[in-house]
Amino acid sequence: MLSEKRRALLVLNGVGLLISSIFSGWLYFFFLLGAIDLWPLVTDIPVEIGGDRRAWNMAHMEGITNGLVLIALAAAAPFVQLGAKSQTWLFWSSLITGWMFTLPAIANAVFSTRGLEFGGGPFPGDVTINNIIYLSGWPPIIAVHIGFGLFAWGAWRKYKSLEAEA
Repeated sequence: MLSEKRRALLVLNGVGLLISSIFSGWLYFFFLLGAIDLWPLVTDIPVEIGGDRRAWNMAHMEGITNGLVLIALAAAAPFVQLGAKSQTWLFWSSLITGWMFTLPAIANAVFSTRGLEFGGGPFPGDVTINNIIYLSGWPPIIAVHIGFGLFAWGAWRKYKSLEAEA
């Protein structure tokens, strides 16, 4: 089981990701309106926010999804049986996955890129920014496989230990 401190840090980072989705959600909202319109405080201030609808939706949803996954992992931790080193790998791979999938999605929306292929592929946008976002995607791609593999293995080990007790 993960330590209480690590569980609390997973929840705290999950909340941080949810907050990032609030900020990207506001940008998404203003992008859709083409204006800042917060009646009765502020009305119809024209803004031009780059990107496309798909990218802003993705940016918004990444923070929500990854934040909830980190919070769920913290809640499920008592049902995961791993050694000390595996717990460390699970913790850090989960944080890398959460933040490094979310922040590049926001960057893709802001810079009108996709970050799916080195060199930009068939997508528009600045190639240098695209390449930086593309390269930043490799750590979470590796981390998500490590993290979910350990999560599944630890849950299986916990289940087998409970079966042996019965």
